[in-house]
Amino acid sequence: MAETTIVTDEYKLFPSPRNRHREIFAHEVFVPHPYALVDLPAMGLKGKHSLFAAHRLADGKNGQLVTFELEADVATFNAKFVP
Repeated sequence: MAETTIVTDEYKLFPSPRNRHREIFAHEVFVPHPYALVDLPAMGLKGKHSLFAAHRLADGKNGQLVTFELEADVATFNAKFVP
């Protein structure tokens, strides 16, 4: 069964079925690699986080959107993520 699509002002989002938390948090990173493996549990993040397949409405770019509860997790993600 397909997940619900979420449409915001900036993105059309498709939640990952592996998300523990199915919500959009305040801090976000757009990853312009739609097929890259994003292994969030292996990154040792401190707060809640969620992953979405994303279509950016402004330019039609496909990728993934990672959202974080804590701003510090954005820095951890950016330091550890390699596509």
